[in-house]
Parts: sequence; C-alpha cells; structure tokens
Amino acid sequence: MADKTQDTHTTPVGPSYRTHQQKPSATVSVDVKLDNVHVLSQTPQLIALLSKIRSKETERADFIFYSNRIIRLLVEEGLNHLPVIEHTVTTPIGRNYNGLMFQGKICGVSIMRAGEAMEQGLRDCCRSVRIGKILIQRDEETAQPKLFYDKLPEDIADRWVLLLDPMFATGGSATMAVQVLKARGVPEEHILFLNLIASPEGVKNFSAKFPRLRVVTAFIDEGLDEKNYIVPGLGDFGDRFYTI
Repeated sequence: MADKTQDTHTTPVGPSYRTHQQKPSATVSVDVKLDNVHVLSQTPQLIALLSKIRSKETERADFIFYSNRIIRLLVEEGLNHLPVIEHTVTTPIGRNYNGLMFQGKICGVSIMRAGEAMEQGLRDCCRSVRIGKILIQRDEETAQPKLFYDKLPEDIADRWVLLLDPMFATGGSATMAVQVLKARGVPEEHILFLNLIASPEGVKNFSAKFPRLRVVTAFIDEGLDEKNYIVPGLGDFGDRFYTI
C-alpha cells in the first residue's frame, strides 16, 4: 500500500490560497503599522517569487528573472503613489472617456551598485525616464556611510524621485541618499523609496527621520542579525544579481 502521508511543503493549495487564512504555512511580511510605509499585497504570486530569490539553490539566471518580476511589481505600485489629475480622452468610436493622467515629471535614482538592478524595471514602465546614480560606501575609518559619487538630473528638484535599492537593512545608505536629494532641492514628500526586502528596524528608523517620504517594499523581514544582515533575507543581492 502506498504511503498516504503528505509532505506539507508540496501539498497543493490551489488558486484560492490566501496567506492571511493559512498562517503560518507561508511566511508573510511583518506589519509595522506606519502610514508612510506600503507593503505589496502578500499574494500567492509574490510569495512564490520571493521564495525563488531567497533560495540558495536558485542559480543566477533564475535569480535575475524572478527579481525582475518583483521589481516590476514594485515599480507599478510605486507609480500608484504619484499625483494624477482628471483627463478626458476621445476613443476611436467618438465617445469620451473620463480618465486620469500623471501630473509632473519623474526620474529614478539608483543607489549603486545593487540599485542599478532596478533601473530596467523602471524603464519598462516609464518610457525615456531619466535615471541618476548615487554611490555610497562604508568609510573604513569611521564605519559610517560616505558619499563617493553622485550624478543626478539637473532639474531633479522639479521631479518626483523613485529611489531604488533592493535591500533595506539599517537604512544608513538610504538615509544619506535622501539627504543628498534634499540638498539638491527635492522635497521630501516627492521621494518614493522602492526596495524588495526591508528590516523592521530600518523601516521604523527611516520613517521617523523622513515622515513625509513614502516607502514601497515587497516584504519586511523578521529583523537583523548581529552583523546587521537581514534575516531570513536572501544574501547579498548585488553579488547574486551581477556575479554569482
């Protein structure tokens, strides 16, 4: 007689599966209850994609593919937080459609090097979008983040900025990046910070420092370990995307 014992890790759950009904069979994002932090809906699709990029068995080509899927979801959601105005168009059959259009100009700013992996997802959604770059690295003498390089659009103060960095641990680099943007005249409320995985500590500290800025993330993990690595995390995103 065949063994009828089912492995819970391979038990099919079907299209009606919802994480909020079946905790803890799937790990879902920590709820930080902050008004300026938006976490993507914890759908079966998103959790499946996150499972692929978290796995140490996932090879580089697949890691890139599934990361790009999540990045596209993040960008699409980020665009929902930009201002719109009413706009009426005429359809090919001569009827009016009362719709919306985006108000104002946007640009992307990637925190190098991992943030550059998110640039294509933004380009896929926004044609001819301008993208700037900021390089922030750890100062070996002070152990603090230090600005090494930035190249930003000249009119960035007049744009809404989508700040891109896939991993949000302590928030040191992101904090300095926002300070650079504000020094260039970008209003805090015109910055949206997009990332794949965040820590509760980083999100809470960042939100307190910049209450008018909005964070859009795919997932908030359990926390940080003694080395300030996000856990359970996914390892070094930049290494896995570009080299491994």
